[in-house]
Amino acid sequence: MSTVSRQDAPLLSVEDLVVEYPSKKFRAKPFRALTDINITIGQGETLGLVGESGSGKTTLGRAVLGLAPVTRGKVIFEGNDISNASRRERRTLSRDLQVVFQDPYTSLNPALEIGDILAEPLGVQGLQKDAARKRVKELLDQVGLPSDAIHRLPREFSGGQRQRVAIARALALSPKLIVCDEPVSALDLSTQARVLDLFLQIQRDTGVSYLFVSHDLDVVRHISHRVAVMFRGEIVEQGPAGTVTRDPEHPYTQRLLLASPVPDPDRQEQRRADRHRLLEQQRQQTEQAGAAA
Repeated sequence: MSTVSRQDAPLLSVEDLVVEYPSKKFRAKPFRALTDINITIGQGETLGLVGESGSGKTTLGRAVLGLAPVTRGKVIFEGNDISNASRRERRTLSRDLQVVFQDPYTSLNPALEIGDILAEPLGVQGLQKDAARKRVKELLDQVGLPSDAIHRLPREFSGGQRQRVAIARALALSPKLIVCDEPVSALDLSTQARVLDLFLQIQRDTGVSYLFVSHDLDVVRHISHRVAVMFRGEIVEQGPAGTVTRDPEHPYTQRLLLASPVPDPDRQEQRRADRHRLLEQQRQQTEQAGAAA
């Protein structure tokens, strides 16, 4: 993706963030999920956050949203420290800070029609019924759904269409930043591509920023301006998307790249062999370092 112009002050800045959860065992040390995380996201920019399951990437997204405890460090949004914002402050923040979850079906109330689902955040913010109805029609058009969707239930849509509804709900209040937590991982490849293109078009039209969480390097390469790689609760590499996803420096990112599937069988076989070779080299280096110590 091309470089975007950003203001000097980032929209979001995470500084030396530590997240710990209390242990369930008596007198045991708390579990540290994140260690000294530092990221920034500019206006109209996408930061791709990539790593395997358990790497801490979803926890970071939750910390930004106020859904995970901040033990130390800061989450700064538009110059304000929101690390420990109150429930009332979070309600105000919801106008500018939204989320799209991985599973669009469980994140949508199955008993409500789509129109009511989209109108709900508008009503919470005090928008009148007529204005809300007009905004709902605009949102459906924005995400490429027919106008009659307003009277249908979530179960009447495909997975890709339900995710479009979830995106429309996140867009309802015209936010400045959306945390996207694995928003295409539950979709088939062709639907993934269409939903990713929708995210890109929305960003071009509105200037919204994304923190885009994914385990797939190909996905973050397609949608991100910059990429941060997480491993065991730490960021081990970050930089321009093209550089990190094609010519990574850190061994963990190299393993992620070589683990990504490619359609060509010969290239896939070569990539698998390269991954085994890299793992063997790293194993030997670890053994040599241990012997030297």
